[in-house]
Amino acid sequence: MYEDYQNQLNILSEKGNLRSLKEIEPLGGPWVQYQGKRMLNLSSNDYLGIAHDPQHLRNFYAQITEDALFDQFGLSATSSRLLTGNHPAYGEFERLLCHYYQKTGALLFNSGYHANVGILPALLGKKDLILSDKLNHASIIDGARLCDADLIRYRHLNYEHLRSFLKKYRHKYEQVVIITETIFSMDGDIADLRELCKIKEEYDCMLYIDEAHAIGTRGEQGLGICEEQQVINKVDIISCPMGKGMASMGCFTVMNEVLKDYLINKMRPLIFTTALPPINVSWSVYVFRDFVKRTKKRGHLNSVSEHVQKTMVLNHLNAPSQSNIIPLIIGENEATVQLAENLQQNGFLVFPIRPPAVAQGSARLRISLTADMQIQDLEPFLELLKNNP
Repeated sequence: MYEDYQNQLNILSEKGNLRSLKEIEPLGGPWVQYQGKRMLNLSSNDYLGIAHDPQHLRNFYAQITEDALFDQFGLSATSSRLLTGNHPAYGEFERLLCHYYQKTGALLFNSGYHANVGILPALLGKKDLILSDKLNHASIIDGARLCDADLIRYRHLNYEHLRSFLKKYRHKYEQVVIITETIFSMDGDIADLRELCKIKEEYDCMLYIDEAHAIGTRGEQGLGICEEQQVINKVDIISCPMGKGMASMGCFTVMNEVLKDYLINKMRPLIFTTALPPINVSWSVYVFRDFVKRTKKRGHLNSVSEHVQKTMVLNHLNAPSQSNIIPLIIGENEATVQLAENLQQNGFLVFPIRPPAVAQGSARLRISLTADMQIQDLEPFLELLKNNP
């Protein structure tokens, strides 16, 4: 048995696809230490620079009092939310979310993956259909596969292709859910939610939106692409994993109260999972209250991202993007690995992204920009890319 596993690992290694865990030490701000070298971290999802800002931690921990020690700052929930794990911090956060999103229901989950593999199977059955953007995250695909519903994947951002499936199949199904990310994690491009809302209404579908890479960074208050494109009130489920721009853990979703009550009764990963610790939920409340006010920080991140995008275009690099996630597409695995190693040797932490995470022949560097970076930090990096053969 172990021989067979080792042989499979050897094959992955020969193809340049073997993965390993890396020890990376944060140094504050966008800087880390990796393999004994100080580097600018261009692989982080800490988009607003909150996770490694010591002032945020000081502000948060300054709230700890003896009276609030267990309700707000306990280190374990010890139970599921349906038993004794539903601490007051949960209710505070969910009410806050309903206020900002103007929805009647909100729910917290343990992760974005946890939400996506639980919501779809709870809502859909054998007479239903899921229409998913082809480049949606693995958690969405896995959630769809756990369903009894049928799954069709439409071409990436191709809404005429989506319409063609609805014209052909909508009448055969009771419930149809269209699901998409807003900012796509490996491409940095953005879904047209206004068009999806039109399609949803035209064909009487449910629209499920995953804002994993937009929460905190986009929209006037940082509520994501749904806010930016002014469609919050038209989207049925908005899911926001909190491990990226919010520098926390877990995932919040907003929806109407009927869907919330249904999920509480039907969603197995919610019913049978120990709840998040109160301290984590309290931290998420703190971060959310803070980032909705950080318009200047979002503006800075967008300015830095635009500068890097324009410079790459001028340098004839294949790096299309509409966000702070910029894919530098190389193509071949070996060349991508070599470029990543060269950049690391020069003080820039970038990792190669290879199949199966992306399509064959589209290996790339996923450059992730954060709000605590300055343009001058990035100029040497851009110069290295310009001069890369």
